[in-house]
Amino acid sequence: MGLFRNCQQRVMATLYGPLMARYDRFIAPYKEDLFRQVRGRVLEIGPGPGGNLRYLNSVPTWVGLEPNRYMHRAIRKQLSSTGNQGEILERRAENMPYDEDDFDFVISTLVLCSVSHPQRVLDEIARVLKPGGRFLFIEHVAAAKGTGLRILQHALAPGFRICGDGCCPHRETGEWIRRSRFSRVEFQEFRAPATALPWVISPHIAGFAEVS
Repeated sequence: MGLFRNCQQRVMATLYGPLMARYDRFIAPYKEDLFRQVRGRVLEIGPGPGGNLRYLNSVPTWVGLEPNRYMHRAIRKQLSSTGNQGEILERRAENMPYDEDDFDFVISTLVLCSVSHPQRVLDEIARVLKPGGRFLFIEHVAAAKGTGLRILQHALAPGFRICGDGCCPHRETGEWIRRSRFSRVEFQEFRAPATALPWVISPHIAGFAEVS
């Protein structure tokens, strides 16, 4: 790992909690509703400091793929405090070390904006899910084409990638999920308020994608 990348990950792990506190309060009702169905074997990609564990009601098996090693200590604390049994791997989601049909649920929140190859990640998610399994997601996405916000997202993208650990503010994540290997996709669109997140990444989607 390069020196810059190492420093970038340290800073992200240190500042993530304080920076996201208001957003966490805003998004909590969406997570409570979406994660109520979770059970069985659960894989979470990019869990960050492990904040989603509080919504998972002691699932029997949780695995987190978190490439930022400096997040792992916070995840272990969350596992201990929530009573979940878990495993943390310092690994990216583009190449998952699991067999087909291995998980009941895969979770992603504010992750697909920063992965290097989002379509490959979506293919891997569909591959490791059991028939009838669900991919649950909450992601910020591109604003509508032709809007001032969409233009601003493109203009600020280079800075976001540097400051946001690879975050891209204008990804068509909803359309990519619809075009992937899932048999059913449902999500709602909404905006995060400026008090929770910068306006440039306010457009969101939340929902599920199912494999048959």
